[in-house]
Amino acid sequence: MKAWNALTDTQRVDRIIGIGIACNILLAAAKLCAGRLGHSEAVFADGIESLCDLGVGLVALVGARISNRPMDTCHPYGHGKAESLLASLTGLVILATGAAIAVQAIHTAAANTIPAPQPIAVAVAALTIAIKELLARTTYRVAHQTQSPLVAAQAADHRKDALTSIATLLGVGAATLGFPRLDPLAAGLSALMILKVGFDCFGQAWNELMDKSIDPSQLDTITQLARQIPGVEHVHEIKGRKSGRYAIIDLKLEMDPDMTVRNAHAIADQVKQTIFDACPHVGDVMIHINPHDDGNHRDLTRL
Repeated sequence: MKAWNALTDTQRVDRIIGIGIACNILLAAAKLCAGRLGHSEAVFADGIESLCDLGVGLVALVGARISNRPMDTCHPYGHGKAESLLASLTGLVILATGAAIAVQAIHTAAANTIPAPQPIAVAVAALTIAIKELLARTTYRVAHQTQSPLVAAQAADHRKDALTSIATLLGVGAATLGFPRLDPLAAGLSALMILKVGFDCFGQAWNELMDKSIDPSQLDTITQLARQIPGVEHVHEIKGRKSGRYAIIDLKLEMDPDMTVRNAHAIADQVKQTIFDACPHVGDVMIHINPHDDGNHRDLTRL
């Protein structure tokens, strides 16, 4: 097995998603058994949530595979949007999970008798917090390294699991001490946190599908890189959007109006190469050249 530093971004994405899937399988089985045998609604709900996470992880793995396909005739801009699309589906699944857990918690709390949870439920809840927080931190690092929205969604999902398990642990712990109604209450609080994380995850993916601008600081950095190239007299109307783990940049360069097309093209190529060298997560740069100080020039657009 290759060392982590020797892996490509694609291999890192595949590996961290695979690790997440394996953890969700083990945790789902442990929580479902502990919840049923330990008479804990909160822990059992956590198990159902982990089953949903397992499905989400499998979808994420498929999304990563699709987004890595090179551009083709039918998809000249590549397949990066598959990551954002499936990240949005991840958010929807998290939202649906939160709603289902909330309904079940209300139903249980309304029951006349609620059995007291057993210690096994407390132990599994505590174990889940430790594993999921470690997994969340590791996955966030990979998301930062690869700039993958899909991995970021997975990290958010792991962090959500750690947070909900804290509420689960408090509720089931109190229930074992003689306050059984705190167990479904903990499940309800978990549901609220799940809904919040699902909303955030869906919102980020939706913004990327709608081509929301990348961070202005990144655009400023690219502008400065372009300005330093000899022959570039001005950089303006720079825009950037995400396509999977990559950013696609559009910018306009002003050059000497008497410059030959050949020279202008060579300068544009140099600008593009400089940006690629400095920004490994830029996937493409589309450059439009305008004559400098041409007061009659107007850029045409319908947007």
